[in-house]
Amino acid sequence: MRTHVFRLFVFLVIVAAPMMARAQAQPPAKAPAAQQPAPKVDLPSPPANYEYTFEGRRDPFLSLVNRGADPRMTGQQPMQRAEGVPGLLTSEITVRGIVQTRGQFVAMVAGVDGKVHTIRAGDKLADGVVRQVTAQEVVILQEVNDPLSLDKQREVRKLLRGGEEVK
Repeated sequence: MRTHVFRLFVFLVIVAAPMMARAQAQPPAKAPAAQQPAPKVDLPSPPANYEYTFEGRRDPFLSLVNRGADPRMTGQQPMQRAEGVPGLLTSEITVRGIVQTRGQFVAMVAGVDGKVHTIRAGDKLADGVVRQVTAQEVVILQEVNDPLSLDKQREVRKLLRGGEEVK
């Protein structure tokens, strides 16, 4: 037992003591100066008459950020929406006003393009059907296009005073 203690003591004196002395002799390392951001590098652009054939590959000159599914890569045509009310999505419309005409309510809704359309109960939207228009809200039965969702439809209430409720 004493030999093990003696060997440990000799090891500490021979190996660890010089290392500790060197560590104490060195001045503390300075904190690195605030690194300046790397300069922005301009990426090369293709020549004016350049055409790229996909052949199952992506275009190297198109940005990958916020690209989503590029219809040119998949060979599909981009989704064309109908004009007017049938081309509006439920999430895109805001209720601008509600009026009563001939005993029924009609809502004036604005799309993302800023155009104002009139809708009544029973009108079809791109992703749902207007279920009811009351003096305070527009109720839309929206189709849920999520394969993991158990519910295939949900009720969205667009309020006249702003905001919406989803049930």
